[in-house]
Amino acid sequence: MGEKLSSENTISLDFSPANSSLEEIDISDTATFNQFVFDQLKISQKKYGIGGYLEHRAIYRRSQVFATEEADFRDIHLGIDIWCEAGSPIYAPFESVIHSFQDNASFGNYGPTIILKHDLEGKILYSLYGHLTRTDLDSLQVGQKLKKGEKFCHVGPFPENGDWPPHLHYQLMWDMLGNTGDFPGVASRKDLNKFSEICPDPNWIIGYDLPE
Repeated sequence: MGEKLSSENTISLDFSPANSSLEEIDISDTATFNQFVFDQLKISQKKYGIGGYLEHRAIYRRSQVFATEEADFRDIHLGIDIWCEAGSPIYAPFESVIHSFQDNASFGNYGPTIILKHDLEGKILYSLYGHLTRTDLDSLQVGQKLKKGEKFCHVGPFPENGDWPPHLHYQLMWDMLGNTGDFPGVASRKDLNKFSEICPDPNWIIGYDLPE
C-alpha cells in the first residue's frame, strides 16, 4: 500500500460467523455494508482494516458466486483483504511481469483484477490484486514489466469493483492451475487442503502483526 501497515494505522477486521454484529446489518446491500466497514475504521481512527487469510467467512452469503455445482458453498478466504478508501494506490511488492488481467464483472466477484508473476531466485510466485478501478486495466499489456515499488493500480469503488466496500483482495499462488485473469479467492471445506498449499499466507509479505 506504499506504507508499512502497523497498529498505528491498521485494525484487524473479523468477518467470520463469530462476529455477531454481521447479523444486524443487510450485507447484501453494498451501501449498508460499506457504512459498517468504514464506521469501524472511523471509530478506531485507522486508515486500513486487514484480515481474512483462511478465515471462515459469513459475508459470502451475499452472492451466489460462491456456491458450487455440488452445492458445497465456498466460504474460506484464501487471501488477505485490506479495506481502505477507494482510489488508494497499490504498488508492486517485487520486480514483476504482468501475467494476466481482466474485469471479473458480476455481483460479488473480483471486478477488475490484475495478476503479477514474480521470479524469486528461480522460484515462481504469482500475486493477485482484486477489486480494482476499471481504468487500471486500460493501459496494461501481458508481459509488461514492473519495478519493485512501482504503482500499478488502485483500490476500486463499488459497484465497479465487484460491488464490495472498497478493499484490495491480495492473494499469493505458487501455481495458477491454468487460470488467466482470475483465480479462486475462496475455497470450500473439501478443497481447502489443496488450495491452502497453493496459496501461502500473504502476510509474509505484508508483515502486519495479525492477532492469533
